[in-house]
Amino acid sequence: MCQNCTEGAETKTEQGDRRSGSTQIRTQEQKSSNPKRAILEETKKQKPSIAIENTATSNNNSYSPCKKQIFILSGQSNMAGRGGVDQTRHRWDGVVPLECQPHPSILRLSAKLNWEPAHEPLHADIDTNKTCGVGPGMSFANAVRERVGLVPCAVGGTAIKEWARGEHLYEDMVRRAKASVAVDGGAEIRALLWYQGESDTSTEDDAAAYKRNMERLIHNVREDLCLPDLPIIQVALASGDEKYLEKVREAQLSINIPNVVCVDAKGLQLQDDNLHLTTEAQVQLGSMLAEAYLSNFGTTL
Repeated sequence: MCQNCTEGAETKTEQGDRRSGSTQIRTQEQKSSNPKRAILEETKKQKPSIAIENTATSNNNSYSPCKKQIFILSGQSNMAGRGGVDQTRHRWDGVVPLECQPHPSILRLSAKLNWEPAHEPLHADIDTNKTCGVGPGMSFANAVRERVGLVPCAVGGTAIKEWARGEHLYEDMVRRAKASVAVDGGAEIRALLWYQGESDTSTEDDAAAYKRNMERLIHNVREDLCLPDLPIIQVALASGDEKYLEKVREAQLSINIPNVVCVDAKGLQLQDDNLHLTTEAQVQLGSMLAEAYLSNFGTTL
């Protein structure tokens, strides 16, 4: 255990006391009875999408995340964002919904570990081997703002074994998470948002090992960040190989660890490839993640 773990445990005690096990939040097919949520969903239907030009650039940490609330975004392609991406031409349409618009209080940690204004696509310099589009991160951040720092870490096409301790993806995620708070002592990692598992639905062995591997990842990331009660919000799959999709979903929904919440993406609209979420679905997922965070771990910042 690192020397800062005692301090991390003290700062997270209140959150840990609130959560004694995992919570499942189901949507789309199982609508919430929350009237505010209903109004929000209705409002979204009426909001148009507009295309904007992304002009934000790195400013060598001139955008200091002073007292920022940090959220790690990790997993594979549906967290990295493929909303609006033509999977044949590998081009993003550039359409950014109103819920995903940039805001001065929302920053992102670049691949070079500099804070900069956050904008879509959030993972453009992280998931570099694929074309990135709209993901859930910006709609999440706009729902919980202000003073939000996003740390993109997701990489498309990756299986959970590639996120094991010692593997490049895992170590890079931990390195980026630590760097996000090293810039300013007032910043705090508030949660890990995790959407991954499609690559584990193709074989029985991978699907059978998913729960064990995910539980190990949760333990490892909390230990390595010295945050034993770090909230983790994982997404139960909306898509994948039909052979073992339900087996992986069952594993995700059955994890019972304190401060772990599961948001169910089943029923969200998919693109023609029947794998990646549409832009509209990504906006909705971001709102679902924000609701999960605010109702379980905090209030608006």
